[in-house]
Amino acid sequence: MLKMNVIGVRVELPTNQPIVLLREDEGQRFLPIWIGAFEATAIAFALQGVETARPMTHDLFKNVLEELGVAVRQIIITDLVEGTFFAEISMILNDETHVVSARPSDAIALAVRLDVPIYAEEKVLEEAGIPVETKEDEETEVKKFRDFLDHVEPQDFL
Repeated sequence: MLKMNVIGVRVELPTNQPIVLLREDEGQRFLPIWIGAFEATAIAFALQGVETARPMTHDLFKNVLEELGVAVRQIIITDLVEGTFFAEISMILNDETHVVSARPSDAIALAVRLDVPIYAEEKVLEEAGIPVETKEDEETEVKKFRDFLDHVEPQDFL
């Protein structure tokens, strides 16, 4: 497993499909994952620290887990099958580990809210990872994502 960092969320043109972009913590690959508009909004809001008047679904899930005393240990992007990514949420309750299957977008939205690590299996990065050739390429891509995050509005995802 390789530790990943969330770079951001953006809308891929010309399809207007939202993606979340992860990057290897100690490597040269990006992992773009196409996600739904609501999940993109949830991740972008969490990254920006936006608080809504009422809890969004991922905030509710976080609140329920905390109220029940469940600690989320990590998120793992486990597989890619016929273009569909799979993830698991690893949690601890009463010293027992529980693993739940999840969509990566939901798992990432939760991870960002709880500040827990995100990992990806090597086989996923081998299949879907995009190598970054130079430091300049990386900085350009990260700048695009940061610019997008600075100007994103909820209606951008509708």
